[in-house]
Amino acid sequence: MGSKPSARRELERVEGKMDNLDSLSRDLRTEIERLDELFWVSGETLKAISKRFQEELDEGLQENGRNIAMYLTWVLGFPTGHERGAFLALDLGGTNIRVCWIELAERKGETKVMQSQYKIPDDLKTGSADQLWNFVAESLEKFTKEQGLNGSENEPLPLGFTFSYPAIQDYIDHGVLQTWTKGFDIDGVEGQDVAEQVQEAIAKRKLPIRLIALINDTTGALIASAYNDPDTIVGAIFGTGCNAAYMEQCSSIPKLKSHDQAKDLPSDTRMAINCEYGAFDNSHSILPRTPYDETVDEQSPRPGEQTFEKMSAGLYLGEIFRLILLELHSKGLIFPDQTNLSYLQSSYSIDTGVLSFVENDDSADMGDTKNRFRREFNITPSHSDLRAMKHIAITVAVRGARLCACGVAAICRKSGIQKGHVAADGSVANKHPKFRRRWGQALGEILDWKEDREDDPIVLTSAEDGSGIGAAVITAMTLERAEKGQMVGIRAGAQQKKVST
Repeated sequence: MGSKPSARRELERVEGKMDNLDSLSRDLRTEIERLDELFWVSGETLKAISKRFQEELDEGLQENGRNIAMYLTWVLGFPTGHERGAFLALDLGGTNIRVCWIELAERKGETKVMQSQYKIPDDLKTGSADQLWNFVAESLEKFTKEQGLNGSENEPLPLGFTFSYPAIQDYIDHGVLQTWTKGFDIDGVEGQDVAEQVQEAIAKRKLPIRLIALINDTTGALIASAYNDPDTIVGAIFGTGCNAAYMEQCSSIPKLKSHDQAKDLPSDTRMAINCEYGAFDNSHSILPRTPYDETVDEQSPRPGEQTFEKMSAGLYLGEIFRLILLELHSKGLIFPDQTNLSYLQSSYSIDTGVLSFVENDDSADMGDTKNRFRREFNITPSHSDLRAMKHIAITVAVRGARLCACGVAAICRKSGIQKGHVAADGSVANKHPKFRRRWGQALGEILDWKEDREDDPIVLTSAEDGSGIGAAVITAMTLERAEKGQMVGIRAGAQQKKVST
């Protein structure tokens, strides 16, 4: 038997010829080789991770409170592409509230979107529930007046609300917040029905608006993309965080049995599942964590949570890179003449955009990276430093992309999906130029695709606007079901007419 290929050779197998590092000092080359071994995730390891991933997905379908939440959404089936009507869409982000008026024009038609954003005051993020929902209702009121939108008590404007925080839903217009994320810590919301709270705030202002559907942005990306692309199989977020949504047969969701309203659903009915799989492997049983991953976790606001996300998502890749640079500096191997690294010592001072910039710098002698580090970090890297940084950036980014393939591979295996489009949103998927190729390569290794294939059977596409168009399409689908008397997952308040375009 031959010896196991080195991580460097495996990197070159998937990346092509990489820069020769022979001119670097022996000690620095040794460190880089050590990092390559630490961060390389082989195809066999990817398969083992994906297998455990599938087990945790199944556990989440069994009951609430498991590692991967697998939230029910009550979005039943894909859109037909013929949904029409005009709808309000509200998106509560981490920085802004976005309000849209969306006129659907059927698949491949010219859907019209009017929108405005309202900055969330910083003090509101740690304020009270009344302050939050009053600001939301005020933003809706401003927008409807600006756009001249006139609902009535008998025909209120239908609203789809994108609430991208972990919430358990018993109905499509219901959601109990489990925990705040994205820097929010607002009293009086966790453990409460946010749909009810926002509807009460709307009623206090006597606005003719009725909340029809509460959705997650990942579910919205799945549905918005399927509305225009019937080959869509998964909606995914590869950005600051990571997550995915897909359609699961109701007969394969054991925890549905606790919902009396679902007992009459045909077994082949499909429901969108919001996985919330950033929490995969919180038990630390399978993911190959490095000391840098452990440091990121220990220094995070919630140690022990979101293990998978902390190894693969955009928020953390730059931080891992920063920790490596600081360690190499402490050993005298890079930036040896730099005495002031105060900017680099600030947590999260390097984001994934910097990581991508370093990796993809093709300027002469990496002059663009040298200038950026001098400008932003008060560091002037040597030629040796720059070459080492570029290699390390590749090593960290390759691991992130390969891990990101595991969740989608697990979904495809458990659902028997063999081809289709994964509609991806997020800064990593859309702005890192090599992410898609690396992700596809890893997916093929997990799913045993032929190496001489002409095309990949499952590919990444760019997701449509999930929090806007996705919310509108889901609102249209909900109203159409209500009009037909198909009230599973719909409370009586959703029985109203769509606004015509």
